[in-house]
Amino acid sequence: QVQVVESGGGSVQAGDSLRLSCAASGRTLNTVTMAWFRQAPGKEREFVATISRNGLKTLYGDSVRSRFSISRDSGKNTVLLQMNSLKPEDTAVYYCAAVCRSSTRWPCDEYASWGQGTQVTVSS
Repeated sequence: QVQVVESGGGSVQAGDSLRLSCAASGRTLNTVTMAWFRQAPGKEREFVATISRNGLKTLYGDSVRSRFSISRDSGKNTVLLQMNSLKPEDTAVYYCAAVCRSSTRWPCDEYASWGQGTQVTVSS
């Protein structure tokens, strides 16, 4: 069983920055693929960013590319999501996901473990 815990959400003004953190723990002997998703009220869950097990590959959703940056502590299952130039449309609950069900698929299309989510609110 892998536990995923997010932190760092909050309320900010448009144009501000915020950093989210996610830690995966439990039966994780090796580093795992991790990702961020978000879901705004009344909308479907949206892919935000993902980072490979070794941290060498990253991928971003179209709406956040060039503003958000995902990174991970070397050799650890902790990832950061640096969010810059935030917009009101970035308001959502942000979820961290870990452990891709496929060991080879990139980008991962199905994660085994999810966090409870952290709220990010951006006001204009």
